[in-house]
Amino acid sequence: MDIDGCKDILDPELLQLPGLSPSSVKANPLLAEELFSQWLSLPETGRLVKCLIDDTTKSSTPLSVSKNSSANLNISCGSALPSVFLNSGTPPLSPRSSSGSPRFSRQRTSPSSLQSPLRSSREPNRQLIPQFYFQHGPPPAKELKEQCISMIEVLFSNYIDGLRIEEFKTITKEVCKLPSFLSSVLFKKIDTNSTGIVTRDAFIKYWVDGHILAMDVASQIYNILRQPRCKYLRQADFKPVLDELLVTHPGLEFLRNTPEFQERYAETVIYRIFYYINRSGTGCITLRELKRGNLIAAMQQVDEEDDINKVIRYFSYEHFYVIYCRFWELDGDHDFLIDKENLIKYGNHALTYRIVDRIFSQVPRKFTSKVEGKMSYEDFAYFILAEEDKSSEPSLEYWFKCIDLDGDGVISPNEMQFFYEEQLHRMECITQEPVLFEDILCQIFDMIKPEKENCITLQDLKSSKLSGNIFNILFNLNKFMAFETRDPFLIRQERENPTLTEWDRFAQREYVRLSMEEDVEEVSNGSADVWDEPLGSPF
Repeated sequence: MDIDGCKDILDPELLQLPGLSPSSVKANPLLAEELFSQWLSLPETGRLVKCLIDDTTKSSTPLSVSKNSSANLNISCGSALPSVFLNSGTPPLSPRSSSGSPRFSRQRTSPSSLQSPLRSSREPNRQLIPQFYFQHGPPPAKELKEQCISMIEVLFSNYIDGLRIEEFKTITKEVCKLPSFLSSVLFKKIDTNSTGIVTRDAFIKYWVDGHILAMDVASQIYNILRQPRCKYLRQADFKPVLDELLVTHPGLEFLRNTPEFQERYAETVIYRIFYYINRSGTGCITLRELKRGNLIAAMQQVDEEDDINKVIRYFSYEHFYVIYCRFWELDGDHDFLIDKENLIKYGNHALTYRIVDRIFSQVPRKFTSKVEGKMSYEDFAYFILAEEDKSSEPSLEYWFKCIDLDGDGVISPNEMQFFYEEQLHRMECITQEPVLFEDILCQIFDMIKPEKENCITLQDLKSSKLSGNIFNILFNLNKFMAFETRDPFLIRQERENPTLTEWDRFAQREYVRLSMEEDVEEVSNGSADVWDEPLGSPF
């Protein structure tokens, strides 16, 4: 190695010795040469030089220590000198930049020649972070995309000009893997110009290039149903889906000659969907709410099941029949509106006047009826779902708002006593042995086990399996008495079908009762044939 060449151009400033000023070193060049020679003789220096040679060999860059490039060695040496010579407690100075040295400025050395081989070899290779955000969702995987396009090519091969709406169902089922009754909505989503034709290129552009293919089923249905530039689903967005279901499903074929009841069925299904799925109560279903619910599974089950009544979630015709008939029984003048006096008759006068007043004050839910003091069919659908299944979270939220008179987020003993007073009076009127409120209060706290004493929160109710009984104790006398007697038949029925909810069991019993009453009415009217279909005089 040409050490003499290094000495000739050794810059004292690069030594970075706080104990010696650069001027004193320049005044005594022999001192600088002696220090440099001593540094070269150290074991640490030998290991450093060997490391430089090894790294340079691996990177296939020759190590040159000539006069013109010896500045590289000076920089490396300068940065290592403080750790060898300094014994003071002060940290070393940061390495000076090449622009600060007059000698480097005079030589006009290029930046590439100043770079340390050790630094360049030890720097990690920069890797590009793969894209993780896509405005329209991640693109489909290559294999999935190729497989989908191949299937599209086959299905469109016999339709060069494109598919009409009645021919598009195969694409919806086989390519998109979606329920068939979404076919019309998907077709119109692609055919934005209303040409009546969806071509191969138009479908690929929407389904593949638009990244719909790579989405989960809930996101696919959400994007198909929602309106452009809209971030939620409204009730009207489900109407086309229900219209096609009524036309195509074999289990609803008997309704094709009764368009009025078709419309009522569609409305009831939509009300049930929003009751359970739209937990925020805004009337707008978000993608998050859609994913958290079980609507997608129910839609897929409807598409595979010919018997619509086996799909008890949302789509059961028997459940619609029960809701509609109970409303029709209360609506005496059949103006499709009911008032307080009508609702108080519900369940053979099971409810108290105080709870009916709270319902009509619209505390649990604002009415959609435009007539003051009147409840619409939609409002009644929410009420009956909440009343007949008090174990569900929407029902607990509905009745919690009713009992929480001051709206402070907790139910106090005074609020419970306010509602129980009427129950106590009713028990006395029917010569039923009354149960004192103090005993009832202890029973309620034992069942709920609230976190705080003397008050019950909504979370306390949601954490208990007996919460529904609390509301029955406070304002539904018939169910309160049934709970006290513990009907063994009902207990056995619950054990036999643990998957059924309280609403499912109620709808099952009510449908049998209503159908039997209809049969009796048909016979009493002298009809020779008793209808098998559950449509008749209640409508």
